[in-house]
Amino acid sequence: MNLNPSLIKTSALALAVSASVSLFAQEVNFTIPSGDAANTAAPAAQAAPAAPTETFSNEVLAESFGWFMMARLGVAELQFTPAEAAAFTRGVSLAVAGQDMAHDLGAVGQQMDEFIAARQNAALERAKQRNIAAAAEFFAALKTRPGIVETATGLCYEIVEPGEGPKPKESDKVKINYTGMLLNGQVFDSSEQHGEPLTIGVNEAIPGWAEGIQQINQGGKIRLFIPAKLAYGDESLGGIPPASALIFEIELLEIVAGS
Repeated sequence: MNLNPSLIKTSALALAVSASVSLFAQEVNFTIPSGDAANTAAPAAQAAPAAPTETFSNEVLAESFGWFMMARLGVAELQFTPAEAAAFTRGVSLAVAGQDMAHDLGAVGQQMDEFIAARQNAALERAKQRNIAAAAEFFAALKTRPGIVETATGLCYEIVEPGEGPKPKESDKVKINYTGMLLNGQVFDSSEQHGEPLTIGVNEAIPGWAEGIQQINQGGKIRLFIPAKLAYGDESLGGIPPASALIFEIELLEIVAGS
């Protein structure tokens, strides 16, 4: 069974290992999926990028690569002072030149780790607060829309197609097509990306997902709006920043009886 980490319950250790500074800068602009916008679980394929019309110098390509690497690492979220940024750049230059750093790594390593950890924790807290505010705004608007159901736990859902078969139970396994998104519409995972439907135990999934999948019949489609407390809380996982509310579009293909 192909258990996908964006759906399954995850240990604290695994969550800690997966946390990455590159997740801190999630944009909080969002649109609420509506009506017929997601009658299928997978998003439309993006058009291929246009062929380049200009030949760039090696210097431009190297600069672009440097920017890309630092942006992917989320260095800006560490909020270096100008002096710290200059020192960081010197360190990068030494590494690029294949030269040793001025100080022995064994001597500075522990303090370096503590310094970066403190900056990462501060960045995580900023991201968390941004996402909490974004979720509050999102759910306030969502609950005014016809067809949205809110459960006692705070899960919101919208039935796209009810289906005609039985509903799954907590003890069942289900075979699904799905797309998982952040509030800004960014897809962090989908069955299309894996090239096949996912089979997963209902009781193995995050709480909001497990509750939501039991609201539709086999053959149906549902859109789940899951608060962070019913997903991964304040932790970050893969492409999911801390305190993120999640959107899942799910097509329930088959129910596999519980073992």
